[in-house]
Amino acid sequence: MSATEPSAPRPPRHDLPEPDAFTRAYWDAATEGRLLLRRCRACDRAHHYPREFCPHCWSDEVDWEPASGRATLYTWSTVHRNDLPPFAARTPYVAAVVDLAEGPRMMTEIVEVPATALRTGMALTLTFRHEESFAIPVFRPAA
Repeated sequence: MSATEPSAPRPPRHDLPEPDAFTRAYWDAATEGRLLLRRCRACDRAHHYPREFCPHCWSDEVDWEPASGRATLYTWSTVHRNDLPPFAARTPYVAAVVDLAEGPRMMTEIVEVPATALRTGMALTLTFRHEESFAIPVFRPAA
């Protein structure tokens, strides 16, 4: 390809977020190695994924707060096949739901451990997978 020919368009990334004005704080914190939650001032419950209102009492009195990074494994599934790029190149991977220490459940990925070693209730700790300009919160076994 010569310098004057246009490059081929890149296929869309289905695994990266599309931050907006509201979620920008969440993704910026992740890039700094922090996980943020939302906590309701009306009912004092935390929630994840970030929303502008409380999913428990519907109040809009919610604030950002840092999560501890501690969680326990609730459930998981090993994904052996995913035809969407770039997931196919990452198979097998472990898709999971974890219970954060602050209360909410979070969909995530478990890394740095064979799926055969996973157990319900297993203690986990936060880490991040770096993709392009994003840091994606994932979890690994606690030390």
